[in-house]
Amino acid sequence: MADLPLLTIGVALLACLLGVIGVHVYASGKAQRQALLDRMSQTGQLAPPAGRRRRFRGVDRRLRGTALGRRIERKIAMTGLPLTPGEYVVYVIGALLAVYFSVGAVFAPFFGVLAAVIGLWGADAYLDWQRAKRTEAFINQLPELTRVLANATQAGLAMRTALAMAAEELDDPAGEELMRVADQLTLGHSLDDALGALAERLPSRELVVLVTTVVLSNRAGGQVVSSLRNLTETLEERKETRREVTTLLSQVKVTALAVPLLGLSFLLLINGMRPGALDSMTASVAGQFAVVVAFGMYAVGFFLIRRMSRIRV
Repeated sequence: MADLPLLTIGVALLACLLGVIGVHVYASGKAQRQALLDRMSQTGQLAPPAGRRRRFRGVDRRLRGTALGRRIERKIAMTGLPLTPGEYVVYVIGALLAVYFSVGAVFAPFFGVLAAVIGLWGADAYLDWQRAKRTEAFINQLPELTRVLANATQAGLAMRTALAMAAEELDDPAGEELMRVADQLTLGHSLDDALGALAERLPSRELVVLVTTVVLSNRAGGQVVSSLRNLTETLEERKETRREVTTLLSQVKVTALAVPLLGLSFLLLINGMRPGALDSMTASVAGQFAVVVAFGMYAVGFFLIRRMSRIRV
């Protein structure tokens, strides 16, 4: 018992020493992690934080370890949105809850469930729409891109240098995507792999033609300038044709949206003429089945109209 004070002091000093060592290791690891993130951001392997703090880091860290999280991360990377998988999932869950309660309050609780299911599909469709929108914007920049590459190669610059120059001169999304290609080339990737990854991120026939032209010319040592000049003229003509087709089909796309909106308007009209009619209709299994069938028919009509109006140029 006489040695108890000394033992207590020794244990306390040991605990303090371990605490100092733990704080030092934590600070060192955090500094190394930040240095790694900064280095990856500079090389283009990691998107910069864009001047804002990332939210829901815990959710994002756990989600990235799952197959669903990795799939969401790939889709977000293709859209160019400044979101992490954790932020996307939290925002989607919040939006689904808001849709469920708002639609359920206006129509009936069963309609809130249907709206939440449709909203879950809409969240994934939103990423696809953003990806298609980004791809369309990139396609519109392809004539200017091929013109810059042709001028650079005609001046005697290598294709790697020409791509880096185009990344600096062009606006986003072409500038951002070409900067990724230039960074991959700097890290030692081949031109085929870097341009192939670009074609996977932004799938389009125009970009595939450009990538094939550049890769084959680079391999065989052909006339890169003349090939790019001819490709520039072709892309300009395709751009004008796509614009005309989009203008002609605008009325059909509005019709596809008007068809389901008319059905919802009729439901509101019925519920306004007889309050509680939707609650009575969805109280039975037969009524719920009829509502599901009706929504399915509206969905089929919407997709059929969109499919018939989809013309690839």
